[in-house]
Amino acid sequence: MAAALSLSACSQQAPAPAPEPSAEAGNTHPVSGLEVIPVTVTTDDGTHTFAAELADTPDAQQRGLMFRTEMAPDEAMIFPYDQPDIRSFWMRNTVLPLDIIFIDAEGRIINIADGVPYAENSVMSEREAIAVLELNQGRAEELGIGPGDLVEW
Repeated sequence: MAAALSLSACSQQAPAPAPEPSAEAGNTHPVSGLEVIPVTVTTDDGTHTFAAELADTPDAQQRGLMFRTEMAPDEAMIFPYDQPDIRSFWMRNTVLPLDIIFIDAEGRIINIADGVPYAENSVMSEREAIAVLELNQGRAEELGIGPGDLVEW
């Protein structure tokens, strides 16, 4: 089964101040150089929009949020994939504690895992996921985001 898992790091580049969030498509994040897109999460209580860095290449997915020391409350990183699969993330070289949100092919949240800084053990999706959204740890609970909620990008 280990061969079937896709392992990604919650990573990035050298430390730098967090930018002001902007959810307008076409913006580029000043630290990562990744495109910033709006990602919305719809809960029973409403819709929350995040300015998400789009980690849509193998290199960007491998780097993720590594070495980053700051992320604004309404910033995020999204990792979309071409095919659903069991997803596995670790926190090697990741300073920020994160909510790691696994999303199925219908855009629904499967489960949310705790991303513990520097942890090298993997957290996994409970079933096949098509994307992963990373937020500051505790943000999902603060906003009432949980399994079954709709994520769109």
